[in-house]
Amino acid sequence: MIFIINKNKKQRRAKKEESREMALTVVKGALKSIREKGFGAFLREIKEEGYLYSPTLNALADGNLLQTKIHNIGAKLVGVDKFGNKYYQNLETIHGRHRWVEYAEKSRYNASQVPPEWHGWLHFITDHTGDELLMLKPKRYSVEHKENLSGEGEEYIYHSKGHTLNPGQKDWTRYQSWQPTKTE
Repeated sequence: MIFIINKNKKQRRAKKEESREMALTVVKGALKSIREKGFGAFLREIKEEGYLYSPTLNALADGNLLQTKIHNIGAKLVGVDKFGNKYYQNLETIHGRHRWVEYAEKSRYNASQVPPEWHGWLHFITDHTGDELLMLKPKRYSVEHKENLSGEGEEYIYHSKGHTLNPGQKDWTRYQSWQPTKTE
């Protein structure tokens, strides 16, 4: 029992240390960027990247985008896919967390918006970027990637047979009472 408690304490301590290290890396990246470019150029870059754009500020409230935007400071832009997603790498951060994507659509993003060639790069399946893989990929067998649209709009939402929004709604009367025929 004591072993389990000590193990949990060690895990919590390791997580705290990891988050401190990540925060320190972000601050170092911001300071490095300010030192290299100057404060005015740093602010201009922040504005160009969309940090000060109001829909982005609204989307920043969810936490994931905020962390991504802060994490981008001092990172190298590796490439942009055909959907406008930006892929970053920072080799000075924790291994396994040094590749990430900033989705083009800030208010509605999901992992299926990443094309397969960039998915391989993000998850360390390959070290070739998506652009490099597109040049290597045979064209005859490829199918154009599109994101998973389930849950988006009426045409992509599944409604059961009895649902009021189903255009082919069934009448769910399970039985009809027997009516004897009248004879005269």
